[in-house]
Amino acid sequence: MQRIVLGYSGGLDTSVAIPWLREHKDAEVIAVTLDLGQGRELADIRERALALGAVRAHVIDAREEFVRDYILPSLQAGAVYEDRYLLATALGRPLIAKRLIDVARMEGAAAIAHGSSGSANDQIRLDVSLRALDPSLQLTAAPGAAGMTTREVAAYARARNIETAVSTGPYSIDANLWGRSIAFGALADPWVEPPEDIYLLTRAPRDCPDEPALVEIEFAAGVPVRANGVELSMLEMIESLETIAGAHGVGRIDMVENRLVGLKSREVYEAPSAVVLHAAHRELESFVITRDLERVKHGLARTYADLVYKGLWFSHAREAIDAFVATIQKRVTGSVRLKLFKGDCRIVGRKSPNAVHERDPGAPWVGEALQRGASSGFLKLWVPSAEIPARTPVER
Repeated sequence: MQRIVLGYSGGLDTSVAIPWLREHKDAEVIAVTLDLGQGRELADIRERALALGAVRAHVIDAREEFVRDYILPSLQAGAVYEDRYLLATALGRPLIAKRLIDVARMEGAAAIAHGSSGSANDQIRLDVSLRALDPSLQLTAAPGAAGMTTREVAAYARARNIETAVSTGPYSIDANLWGRSIAFGALADPWVEPPEDIYLLTRAPRDCPDEPALVEIEFAAGVPVRANGVELSMLEMIESLETIAGAHGVGRIDMVENRLVGLKSREVYEAPSAVVLHAAHRELESFVITRDLERVKHGLARTYADLVYKGLWFSHAREAIDAFVATIQKRVTGSVRLKLFKGDCRIVGRKSPNAVHERDPGAPWVGEALQRGASSGFLKLWVPSAEIPARTPVER
């Protein structure tokens, strides 16, 4: 009897997959669930998987790894797909693939299955990541990928009295630390305004406080380390900013995006923490690097976002951009102050010891920041020494 590792979310497709794989593949099924900060209780998910027929069920807390190895690099790269989508779902898929392979090797399984079939984007992201990490492992189709329609999967569940741990109603919802994505249902019509009941993390602007919140984010070498003077791990900061920014209506994104497969799709996202941290990091980084370097970085940020969206996290191109970004982050130290008010996230202050900034542009010589940069050697990396003017008065 073969052994199959199944990425188990507790939703309809993966709940049906456990008995379906046993019946159609004559397999022992080992369920794997990752805690990426979905915001729901996972305590009983192991028992549910075992009750459905899994021989073992692993529940793995991967939140710290998700923040450290996936969210932080994408934040530093400035990766935003089509200038709006902050890639929460797309960033989670390569980590899920990595952990599925880890468990497969530990359990001696020869095959992996997952329930990402209704959404071609996520199916491809997982399949490509799994192939990149271990092409020797077989990818086994779960019910949806094997050709069963959503109605047939639901009928299969009813016939076997299968209850799911996740109910999203008419919508397709995915959530983790970095944000929520909501699609289909009433949102399928791009002319229809999203109903208020789809939002969980953010208030409607009319319900927000009448006084703004000021948030100061401090970075050390590109890593957010303090919020309003309080030292926090990045995981703690994401959770705290979600509460503060969400209460002020920040983080709602309604867009029609170009999908990886097929045509455009209307998606609604909630990402309070991601919106605030991207705005703060982008502002501080632009404050401490030169114009030409900023333009190169901006182009690479779009490429990075495209790679993540396409499921190419485990690629040489992404690793090369990370190496380039790492050289810049050494300078990204300082603080950014933001004002959050009724859905608006606005930069109202920034400071850094590495600022490339002239305090008095009208002075008859190069500003202090430029001179400081020249003396530190930083500008010598990007500007020929002959182009750094001497500190002499301009003749009038």
